[in-house]
Amino acid sequence: MSGAPREHFDPAREGRDPAEREAASLAQLELQLERCYEGIPFYRRHWDEAGFHPSQVTAWEDFTARCPVIDKKMLVADQAENPPFGSYLGIDPAEIARVQASSGTSGTPTLYGVGAEDWHRAGHVFAMTQWAMGVRPEDVVQFAFPFSLFFGGWGVLYGAERIGATCFPIGASDTRRHVELLFTLGSTVLEVTPSYALHMAEVAAELGYDPASSPLRRAIVGGEAGGAIESTRRRIIEAWGLETVCDSGSTSEMFPFCTTTECEEMSGPHLYNDEVWTELVEVDDPHSAVAEGERGATVYTHLWRTSQPMIRFASRDAAIMTSEPCVCGRTYPRLPGGIQGRVDDMLVVRGVNVYPSAIERALRETDGLGLEFRIYVDRVGEMDEVTVEVEPAEEPDDERSLGEIRARALEALRYRCQVRLGCEIVAPGSFERTTMKARRVIDRRSAPAEAGG
Repeated sequence: MSGAPREHFDPAREGRDPAEREAASLAQLELQLERCYEGIPFYRRHWDEAGFHPSQVTAWEDFTARCPVIDKKMLVADQAENPPFGSYLGIDPAEIARVQASSGTSGTPTLYGVGAEDWHRAGHVFAMTQWAMGVRPEDVVQFAFPFSLFFGGWGVLYGAERIGATCFPIGASDTRRHVELLFTLGSTVLEVTPSYALHMAEVAAELGYDPASSPLRRAIVGGEAGGAIESTRRRIIEAWGLETVCDSGSTSEMFPFCTTTECEEMSGPHLYNDEVWTELVEVDDPHSAVAEGERGATVYTHLWRTSQPMIRFASRDAAIMTSEPCVCGRTYPRLPGGIQGRVDDMLVVRGVNVYPSAIERALRETDGLGLEFRIYVDRVGEMDEVTVEVEPAEEPDDERSLGEIRARALEALRYRCQVRLGCEIVAPGSFERTTMKARRVIDRRSAPAEAGG
């Protein structure tokens, strides 16, 4: 969708000269670092132990080279020692306007306390990003993200409300009800995970609707890497007859996390780096930046947030950055290809690095395959082996048809992953559909061995 630059929600901010913006962001960073050192015990301890002081930062290169990173494990541990919000709250508890949370694998919630000023500021950022993805006041926006402890649904709802759109926050509901109400209300925008968008189209067809003739004109997707995978995006567009599918998202810690959000050009999320500064660094060295066009790990920093600010939060997201201008007219840098999963998710198969996103891309490009799949990782001797199980679009007529589908899938996997993976076709409907992130990688390498007889 090329052409003249479109109207922006905040034209002066979104079209600002990049060098001017970068200088202003550095000045704001210096203020933020000083505030965190003087007022937040967590950072003073962490930085003192690392021999870092805010006065050492006079350029962005200093920040990358000198300031230590933090990660989720550190935040969880500190919150356990200093309940309920940790020693990194940054404001008086009485100033908290909103409490959200997320759960880790242990099920213990990590609590986020957001001050009123931060919540209000986030609303403006979410409105900018929702506008960039095509939401307008005349739209009816249906939200299929769960409204729960997690920030996700609440943030995008707040942004659409600020724009003035009609909002239908149905959240995580019965899929049949979602579909029926979508057609009844004439919803024009769907906010959803990529997996659930495809599943909703599947259910719509089962109910007798033609999803490709729906009132929807665009989908805004997040929560999974699928939105950045062109073959998955194309499936969603074709299934619902859409104009665009825009990818967005980041992590709960980095609220307002829609600072990585695509515009209608669908050329990779823009980095709203006057709000959250984003660095791409070497996977094994957070103090070494990677060059534009090279894959690296993201490190995020809140420039303005005062309640639980994250300074050099290592999310371990994998991405590639570019400052090449976007035809939309926004002058922020972008992540072409979006967030491509986590560097921790990378699989090493016979010496070849394989990302789950590459496996998904291969499967989405293969004719005859359905929506869901699972990736199983096993240890065989001294080697890791990967087997993919995938549903067909429909039950094959015979063994020959099944074999042809499997052969196409194997070839696509070999081409995209540059290594041979195992692949099996399972019955349609074998895998659970979910409104949340689909858990598709099953690592069985650490599973206890069964007792022999």
